Amino acid sequence: MRGGDHRLTRRMAAWDSAWTRRLLPPVEEAAEHTKLWWAAAVITAAGGGWRGRRAAAAGVAGMAVAELSNGVAKQLVERRRPPQEWIPHDDVEDRPDSSSFPSGHTAAGVAFTVAVAPSWPWAGAACAVPTVLVALERVHSGAHYPSDVAVGAAIGVAAAGLVRVAPRILIRPVG
Repeated sequence: MRGGDHRLTRRMAAWDSAWTRRLLPPVEEAAEHTKLWWAAAVITAAGGGWRGRRAAAAGVAGMAVAELSNGVAKQLVERRRPPQEWIPHDDVEDRPDSSSFPSGHTAAGVAFTVAVAPSWPWAGAACAVPTVLVALERVHSGAHYPSDVAVGAAIGVAAAGLVRVAPRILIRPVG
């Protein structure tokens, strides 16, 4: 598995098309510090009435659970970022110093998107596009291996699921 992870990282980092040079750097900038998802929450809440407010609240809650879970996972698993010599472009200089495993950007994006979707499917579908772009960008920039992104996505799905079922569990009558 490690060999495939390494080969896929090198292949994705070597993408040199016009769309990757134009699209992925702004996506990365927007995703820093979850700015993209906070903006999506504001737009969803402001433009979607009660459904939008409910979707935005679920998305923010999912993102918060994912961020907490991802932070714990990063403390438990120390993994170096992909080697700089594998990354043939300048984005490699901007990589974080923290553990590569798992991808927090991906966890937050997937959690937000998956948590929004049950309340407002169209908003969830709209959020899926930048979520996928963020995941691709994390490997292209050399910040993560594909397996880091996959585990980040799994954390995001689990966080969104927890946000969805937690109210039912907490409000359930005893007895």
